[in-house]
Amino acid sequence: MGTVTVLLFASLAERAGTRRLELPLEEGATVGEVRDRVVAQFPQLAPAVPTLMYALDEEYAREDAPVRPGSTLALIPPVSGG
Repeated sequence: MGTVTVLLFASLAERAGTRRLELPLEEGATVGEVRDRVVAQFPQLAPAVPTLMYALDEEYAREDAPVRPGSTLALIPPVSGG
């Protein structure tokens, strides 16, 4: 078992009060499973889950993508700008 670094951006970081987490990683864990553990720790993030995007090791990823030990997973809420 290794660890995964989880980065929170924009409103997620504001709601959680942190931009970075280190979590133990269970073998065979997916992006969605890691996200669910973050939401269990910070329930105030739950409303954002349906619109989140994910980047795994700096490449966009789907919920079912496997997460390897030592990976970095970014949880990215929708952003707007002009």
